[in-house]
Amino acid sequence: MGDPFDIPDALPLDAQGGQTFPALVALMRRLLAPDGCPWDREQDFASLRQYVLEEACEVIDAIDEDDRAALREELGDLALQVVFLSELARREGTFGLDDVIREVVEKLVRRHPHVFGDGTADDSVEVLRSWEAIKAREKRARPLLDNIPRSLPALLGAQKMSDRVARVGFDWPDVAGSRGKVSEELEELDEAVAAGDRAAIEHELGDLFFALVNFARHHGLDAEQALRKSNDRFRRRFDHVERKVRVAHGDWPRREGKPTTGVPLEELEGYWQDAKRNGL
Repeated sequence: MGDPFDIPDALPLDAQGGQTFPALVALMRRLLAPDGCPWDREQDFASLRQYVLEEACEVIDAIDEDDRAALREELGDLALQVVFLSELARREGTFGLDDVIREVVEKLVRRHPHVFGDGTADDSVEVLRSWEAIKAREKRARPLLDNIPRSLPALLGAQKMSDRVARVGFDWPDVAGSRGKVSEELEELDEAVAAGDRAAIEHELGDLFFALVNFARHHGLDAEQALRKSNDRFRRRFDHVERKVRVAHGDWPRREGKPTTGVPLEELEGYWQDAKRNGL
C-alpha cells in the first residue's frame, strides 16, 4: 500500500481541496526538505520532547480557561508535534503517520466491543472495566504499571498508578484507611525532619504526597486538578498583592535592578488577606 500522505512537496496548500490535514503533512515535509528550514531539519525525537509537553500543557490551559479560540490554536500546535514526530519516523523507515492513525483506529475498535461487536456495557463503569480487561489481554506479559508513562506530572502519575492497582484490589477499603495513611506519613516526615536527615525528608515527603493523592482519589477528586486550582488561586492573590504594593510604593523596592524584601511581611500579609476577603 502506498503512503496516503505522499503529497508532492511543491503542492500549494490552497490546492488541497479542503483537506487540511494532508496540507499540514505537506507543509512539514517541505520544512524538512534539503532546502527547507534549518531549525526544523536539526530536530530529532529527543529535541521535540519538550515541545510536545509544552503544547499539551497549553491545551490544558485553554480548556481550564474555557477559551475556545486558544483551544483551537493549541490543538493545532499539538497536532503539528504529532505530524513532526511521525515524519521523522517515516524518514528513518520505522513508521509513518498512516501507521499511527491506523493503529489508534484499530485499537479503538478492539476496545469498544459494545459498539463494534457483540459486547455490552450499560454504563461508563462497565466500559472502563471492559477497556482495562481488553488492554490486559493485549499486554498480558507486561507488568500492570508498565504502560503508565514515567514522564507524567508526578501527581497525575501517582493517581494513575493508584487507580490501576485499586482495580485489582490493592487499596484501602474506605476513606478512613487513606486518611490514616496521610497521618502515618506526616508523622514519619516529622521524624525525618527532627533527625535532620535530608534524604529521609525527601523520601517521606514523597510518600506523603502519594498518600494525599490516594486520599483525594477516595473522595473522587483529582489531585493534579486540585493543586492546579490552588496554584491559580495563589497566582490571583499574589497579583492582587503586587498591585497593592505598586500603588503604595510605586514599584517593588529594588536593589541592583532586582526586587528586594523591602516591603514588610506584615504589609504583604495584609494585602494577601484582603485578596482572600475579595474572593480571589
